[in-house]
Amino acid sequence: MSLIGKEVVSFTANAYQNGEFITVSDENFKGKWSVVCFYPADFTFVCPTELEDLQNQYATLKDLGVEVYSVSTDTHFTHKAWHDHSDAIGKIEYIMIGDPSQKITRGFDVLDEEEGLAQRGTFIIDPDGIVQAMEINADGIGRDASTLVNKIKAAQYVRNNPGEVCPAKWQEGAATLKPSLDLVGKI
Repeated sequence: MSLIGKEVVSFTANAYQNGEFITVSDENFKGKWSVVCFYPADFTFVCPTELEDLQNQYATLKDLGVEVYSVSTDTHFTHKAWHDHSDAIGKIEYIMIGDPSQKITRGFDVLDEEEGLAQRGTFIIDPDGIVQAMEINADGIGRDASTLVNKIKAAQYVRNNPGEVCPAKWQEGAATLKPSLDLVGKI
């Protein structure tokens, strides 16, 4: 079942950010755009490359009014240990949520029940806490965080310009479409 257009499931969890343990809930997603990036486990191989790549886009995402959250079924203590011992993860400034209960991972429907680990799911959530975009990759396929920037710009444009849609490969400032009877069969 798709989560597009649905509100994020209610949760409260412990997280690690910038040398501190913090508490995060679904309420943190309200009032601003959010990216939630699920990954299988700390101290693995593809995961640190993805999370470091996401950190490389963090300043750009913050400039767009987006907060970033990574989530795995590890604890916030494990996130801190990984942050302290990995060059790639040590760069991370965004919030790393621990989900050992698997409630958040299950709520976003990215839990691999057999392994007890999160799949590689990325979600864009609007300021109302509604999922606007999602992507789920197989375990061996890493994600490219640079694609998030254009997706978020498109989602923000559509939210701010009702009645318009962004075509494939849309870039900020490019033409959009206004669905109407006049466009049927002409694209």
